[in-house]
Amino acid sequence: MFDDALGRERRVERLFGDDGRSLVVAMDHGGGIHVYPELADPGRVIAQVAEGGADAVLANVGTIRRYAAELKSLGVISRMDGGGALLSTAPESRLLYSVEDALRLGADAVACMGFPGTPLEGETLANLAKLAGQCQNWGVPLMAEVLPGGFTHMELRTPENVQLVARIGVELGADLIKTEFTGSEDSFRTVVENCFRPVLVLGGSKVDDERALFAMVRSALNAGAAGAVIGRNVWGHRDPRALVQALSQLVHKDASVDEALEVLRSAST
Repeated sequence: MFDDALGRERRVERLFGDDGRSLVVAMDHGGGIHVYPELADPGRVIAQVAEGGADAVLANVGTIRRYAAELKSLGVISRMDGGGALLSTAPESRLLYSVEDALRLGADAVACMGFPGTPLEGETLANLAKLAGQCQNWGVPLMAEVLPGGFTHMELRTPENVQLVARIGVELGADLIKTEFTGSEDSFRTVVENCFRPVLVLGGSKVDDERALFAMVRSALNAGAAGAVIGRNVWGHRDPRALVQALSQLVHKDASVDEALEVLRSAST
């Protein structure tokens, strides 16, 4: 018989460095959020972030299938849910794929949203629980992207609520948590300390201030985060390779913000 625990361990190793940290580039936005011109050629972006030192990519099934060759050196996390787009007047979030589908693609892990505090709360948390069961059966890591209030009730994104939803995610069976920075090192440390699985901080909306981005990631790492999942601030940057190189120094070499900025300046083409 196959050892599912061993399989899970090997897949986790594809996502994390030897230091137990991970830098993931999110490229799943085209599945319903927006068609960004910077993602018109995903293969080019994947090549750039791989060269910069990213550990893994979070992507939709279509991207993973089409750009398998470009993804070969990276860990791959497959987005499993969706079903609603910005065009929809009745948002929903359904499981679109199974863990078996992800394994057939060669994915190392799967990802699913959780939106406590929204009309989609019951649906998204049920999705996470169902997926956690499948992941347990197949030895596949599950990343829960949990956001209090989802993308519509931003007033619910308080430190206390982020702490709660992170704990909900792991209690439902997630192996990794992706969630928002709470604004301070101390408050995010509380999130991490009350979540018995690794927490990865998300990059959020596009900003034009690399120092602010690096400072947020540095603070999250200081608070115990196991890394970061960053999308628009990577592939929306003028030089994604250089930005990933700088972020990698933060995540894996414990660089300071000033050191990361120097890496960015030196690496920019």
